[in-house]
Amino acid sequence: MKLGLYATQIYEVQKDKIMNTHVLRIGVMPYEEFKKRTLLIAQGKIRPNRNDPKIWFSSIRTAAEVLSEDNRVLLRILADKKPATVTALANETGRAVSNVSRTLKTLAKYGIVELEKSGKTMKPKALATKFEIVAT
Repeated sequence: MKLGLYATQIYEVQKDKIMNTHVLRIGVMPYEEFKKRTLLIAQGKIRPNRNDPKIWFSSIRTAAEVLSEDNRVLLRILADKKPATVTALANETGRAVSNVSRTLKTLAKYGIVELEKSGKTMKPKALATKFEIVAT
């Protein structure tokens, strides 16, 4: 099964600086097609290409929600200021700690940030600042 490439777009969180983080490939594929692909991979009928996206969304809308302008600003601040805690990041952004914490957990679920536990606090770290979205 060969996946067609209909659209590719690069989203850069930080356009004015070159970051030492990788470009995270994100795939967009309808759920049923993704399910078929996953089953074929599990059955050994196809092998994923090493350049295939590691993160998949069922719609561009869902991907856009995760990579919203607010979340990209949060990533920019995280990459630039490297706050030591979620509270410090919330103070930098002017957002509520609970809102920032929820957003970071979502971004961590997709491998965009890492949350390192240190005692009772969590230290957030941006793992990706550039995103390539491949829609099939």
